Amino acid sequence: MRAWFIFLALVVPASVFAAPDYDREKRWADEITPGTVVGDPVYLEQKNQHKFLGIYTEADNARMGLVVVHGIGIHPDWGMIGTLRQRLPDHGYTTLSIQMPILALDARSEDYAVHFPEAVERLRLAVAYLKSKGYKRIALVSHSMGTRMSHGYMIGNPVEVSAWAALGAGTGPGPMLTYDGIQAPVLDLYGANELPRVLQGAARRKASLQGKAGSKQVVVPDTDHFFANREDAMVKAVKDFLDGVK
Repeated sequence: MRAWFIFLALVVPASVFAAPDYDREKRWADEITPGTVVGDPVYLEQKNQHKFLGIYTEADNARMGLVVVHGIGIHPDWGMIGTLRQRLPDHGYTTLSIQMPILALDARSEDYAVHFPEAVERLRLAVAYLKSKGYKRIALVSHSMGTRMSHGYMIGNPVEVSAWAALGAGTGPGPMLTYDGIQAPVLDLYGANELPRVLQGAARRKASLQGKAGSKQVVVPDTDHFFANREDAMVKAVKDFLDGVK
């Protein structure tokens, strides 16, 4: 991971190293929090004193706490992310869906790579928040670019995280994503009509799961990168995986 950042610094023009768009984050928060019916908005503070939004939804008699991680340029209650964060508590999983770093609307996916350390910081803060709520078992549920960002955190094998549900893996900058070196059980979940890069890397991701107890790859038929019209199957696949985590 460190080598990848050094490579970026050497070959990518400094002009693309734009700062995270905190103003855009605030606009998202101001737009979604007044209408939040399921869950409670919370704010977590980074070392640079920036506060980012999380939506905390508590389950009765929760089995585990989940950090829900969205993809590129959106917010923690968007579409399928909102579905995951709201419906998994019905199955006994408390969720904390967090705002990840976002850039300007016209930013390219490769422009995000330099901001992965901030993404990792946010994930650590989210895990710490769930620990402060008494959760001893914590997992990540991530999608798309959020999965790429989560990889930077999970490759360090944080002892606090018991499992990782990685949805739509393979998008974003850098080499083809695999789960080599990750010790926690992993669910690699994607749609049959996925983005080309996700499909191209599926066999390598599956191979990297071999020998990892509790890990598996699941393909949801007749759906795309966002699990359109198959949200029930998406939620069930994540639930079934988490139910099996020891």
